[in-house]
Amino acid sequence: MTNLLTRIKDIIVADLNEALNKKEQQNPIAMLNQYLRECEQETEKVGQLVGRQVKLRDEFVKEYSEAMKLAEKRKHQAEIASIAGETELYQFAAAEQQHYDERAQRLQASLTQVTEQLRELERKFEEMKRSVKDMQIRRMELMGRENVSRANLQMNQVLENDSYTQTSYSKFKDIEGYLDRLEQKVKSSFLNSTIDERVEQLKKKLEK
Repeated sequence: MTNLLTRIKDIIVADLNEALNKKEQQNPIAMLNQYLRECEQETEKVGQLVGRQVKLRDEFVKEYSEAMKLAEKRKHQAEIASIAGETELYQFAAAEQQHYDERAQRLQASLTQVTEQLRELERKFEEMKRSVKDMQIRRMELMGRENVSRANLQMNQVLENDSYTQTSYSKFKDIEGYLDRLEQKVKSSFLNSTIDERVEQLKKKLEK
């Protein structure tokens, strides 16, 4: 039964990989965009983890500072109780001081570890951001080359395909013919309006 399930899983994975390969061959830029989006999402997740680690580090700093203050406070109180001969109060304050000293030491060790982990996370986060930016630039370069390749392919098809060339040439000739006719019409209209204006001026001169 286990072997059968393993074979089924292997077949499904193989079919999935084959489908992905076909998709990648058909539209490599689309697959590249998908991979890049996934990398951007992973980088965003790491950025969130870095933010959480910063907050955790700040909490440890706060707790360590508080423990140190309480230890110092109990130390001072123990000294006063010792001078005053208050044995019971001295023992309580001294025990409290020891407790807060131990807590401060434990917090300091944790703070050191968390700070080192934060540095490592920040380093990896910066590497991921740089990698994503490099991939974005490479994608732009690939898209530029792909655009040029497609343009060259399309132009080659136009130049090499006689029927397509004739059709395109005919369209160009039709447009040129239309522009020639329009130009002649504009010129004729301009000349007519100019002649009419000049004749009118001559008539006015003769009348005078």
